[in-house]
Amino acid sequence: MADLFDIDEFGDELAAAEVFEHQRFVVDKGQTLQRIDKYLTEKMAGTSRNRIQEAAEAGSVLVNGKPVKSNYRVKPLDVISIVLDHPKTDYTIVPQDIPLDIVYEDDDIVVVNKQPGLVVHPGVGNCDGTLLNAIAWHLKDNPAFDANDPRIGLVHRIDKDTSGLLLIAKNEAAKSNLGAQFFNKTTERTYNALVWGVVKTDEGTITGDLARDPRDRTAYTVFPEGENPLAKHAVTHYRVLKRFAYVTLVECKLETGRTHQIRVHMKHIGHTLFNDAHYGGNEVLKGVRTAKYKQFVQNCFAACPRQALHAKTLGFRHPTTNEWMQFDSVLPDDMQALIDKWQRYAVQPDEI
Repeated sequence: MADLFDIDEFGDELAAAEVFEHQRFVVDKGQTLQRIDKYLTEKMAGTSRNRIQEAAEAGSVLVNGKPVKSNYRVKPLDVISIVLDHPKTDYTIVPQDIPLDIVYEDDDIVVVNKQPGLVVHPGVGNCDGTLLNAIAWHLKDNPAFDANDPRIGLVHRIDKDTSGLLLIAKNEAAKSNLGAQFFNKTTERTYNALVWGVVKTDEGTITGDLARDPRDRTAYTVFPEGENPLAKHAVTHYRVLKRFAYVTLVECKLETGRTHQIRVHMKHIGHTLFNDAHYGGNEVLKGVRTAKYKQFVQNCFAACPRQALHAKTLGFRHPTTNEWMQFDSVLPDDMQALIDKWQRYAVQPDEI
């Protein structure tokens, strides 16, 4: 069975407009005051306290209908609800022979360079054919690994159409240790993104609270601080790697890890990711109005038929040895082809 708290690292912010209750508890009349994370750990076998704290941070833990933090103290007759943004469904992960680019593996961890288009975990509309199904196949001869045990497996996630480095824990101790590193923001991750427009400043920081867009619950947007109680603090640092005629290659370093963070933050400052259909990047947002240029952009969309975003580096401390582990990955072929096209256009625009 999939993890009850099936949310992105540090939380998948929920919209008040549509949530689904997955579990409910009514506190006994004789209950003494107790932190809710400790209370739920005792009530929910197999769910770690860290995971409950992450769920509370994400707004997934409600008391009497209102989100609470993990330090909330439960009182007699409190009604506690665990809510998520999808209906309660049982996804059983079965091993499937799906190719994986394994960058590193030992007794505790696997680092994978995920190809674009591969869904990371089962969900609505994607019951199988995911990276977790592939991991289950890869580790099918390891009796200690159960792909359906939420205490092991994925430590963090990236979108289906984002490529790059992902970390998988092969045992409970490794996942607990690594999960704490992500939660405490001691890991290091950088992404490469091609964005619309020429980014003027060489580097900068984007700070903006993120929550689901009330006009489109599948998208996220930036809210002014304090306006939306479900919006989560998010910080992205960026620096320019290369400027082309009407697009810019940037490196983004995550300080927090919210859902769609880079995609939403870059759009917020006027630089939507190239070919990000969800956020309007699959339109000609910058450039000239000639038919020739429009055809060039269409050719670019065809070369990289997804948002141009790649999780390039990943750094963390090994959960057993405490050694600092640092990984880098090359850009996938589709994104490199896209950059090459813009490089040629920047040099000889009239010949493209």
